[in-house]
Amino acid sequence: MPLTHTITVRDRATGTTHILEVPENRYILHSAEHQGSELPFSCRNGACTTCAVRVISGEIHQPEAIGLSPELRKQGYALLCVSYARSDLEVETQDEDEVYELQFGRFFAKGRVRAGFPLDED
Repeated sequence: MPLTHTITVRDRATGTTHILEVPENRYILHSAEHQGSELPFSCRNGACTTCAVRVISGEIHQPEAIGLSPELRKQGYALLCVSYARSDLEVETQDEDEVYELQFGRFFAKGRVRAGFPLDED
């Protein structure tokens, strides 16, 4: 029988708090859905930033979170769709656009791109 951890998710967008019991071998988002909690998500495979959270306390494991750079992971960001609890956790949902900008902003919105280099505006 896998260990189970208590996960507290503070949803900034709705002002609600979800308390979940999540086995170590199940994705947090999947467990939340099975417990009736509606949390933000989109791709379900760790490639976007819709389900991004900031870890307030506890330990999380997310080997499949390709949508987050190692730098953002070190800053405490995680993607619930591909995250496993390794202890009791407290997390807070994040604004998808803010996390997307942190993750991909250096590549986009810098003007037109050709061959990997921004061009001067015409």
